[in-house]
Amino acid sequence: MGPAAPKLTPRRSDGYTVVEFIVPRQPPAFLVVTLPPVCRDNTNSANVQLDVQLGRLRLRNPIAVASGTFGYAREMAGLVDLARLGAILPKTITRDPRPGNPPPRSVETTGGMLNSIGLNNDGLDEFIQRKMPYLADLGTAIIVSIAGRTREDFVDLATRLDGVPGIAALELNVSCPNVSGGVDFGTNPDACRQVVAGVRQACSLPVLAKLTPNVTDVALIARAAEEGGADAISLINTCLGMAVDWRRRRAILGNVLGGLSGPAIKPIALRAVYQVARAVEVPVMGIGGIATIDDVMEFLVAGATAVQIGTANFYNPTASMQILDALPTALAELGARSVADVVGTMTERK
Repeated sequence: MGPAAPKLTPRRSDGYTVVEFIVPRQPPAFLVVTLPPVCRDNTNSANVQLDVQLGRLRLRNPIAVASGTFGYAREMAGLVDLARLGAILPKTITRDPRPGNPPPRSVETTGGMLNSIGLNNDGLDEFIQRKMPYLADLGTAIIVSIAGRTREDFVDLATRLDGVPGIAALELNVSCPNVSGGVDFGTNPDACRQVVAGVRQACSLPVLAKLTPNVTDVALIARAAEEGGADAISLINTCLGMAVDWRRRRAILGNVLGGLSGPAIKPIALRAVYQVARAVEVPVMGIGGIATIDDVMEFLVAGATAVQIGTANFYNPTASMQILDALPTALAELGARSVADVVGTMTERK
């Protein structure tokens, strides 16, 4: 008896295809399998619109690289076509130079990594004079990540960055878990609202508020940021964690505590994006454990308008390029003609 010969019948109105396997025997036997639709129409991936809108900020595509994982972009120029990215978020800057936390500053963990860098950077003046001229010529949106210990720090940074050539938007890092005072604004709704409002009043640039998952109700903080005038919400920052050397009976990180990132936190990030996207009217930018096109599509259907690639840049520097190559086909697979067609389309389980 030879192999079963498949016979395709016309696609049903609900998009499903019926496959009949005709087994050559007397009398003929039929095995009918119903396959789910791969694509609900004839969308050509070449015609899919990749541009997205985050409040007043428009990006050519939804794939950005996260602050703290991409240096100041120059370090990645030999591996990544920087102009293809939707946005680049350079390393977070503060008003004054910071030496960062004592070493060790990072440690690999199961499914991710812990870091306690402490926002070491050369300060605002050095960034404007030496970093921004290069970044401004890359041909993509530069979203500058800023952090401060006080509301006045954030406002001063925003005021001085407003008008600097090449800056497309600001991301307010109110959520770094390994800097003294750095997480306070992201855990208190009133403080978060005041910081965002102060920055919004001080400059004309679009404002993204980057939130921490280390709270009881992240949607509450997101609503406060929206009320303060945020154009979009970025989440999540890292999850507070630690690593222990039990033989020496001491913490491995010099700062004891650090921020967990990588694939291990993706379920937490998806949950946060899902909750926040349903709690606010402004767009959401998803962050946390994103490394593949499947990860990106999960975040989009859960409610993210755009995403940031973070820890994956360390172990797979070309992850963003691989994702961009695959994105049009993945969107077309869902019958989408634009990114917006799939954002927040996840169906509720009954």
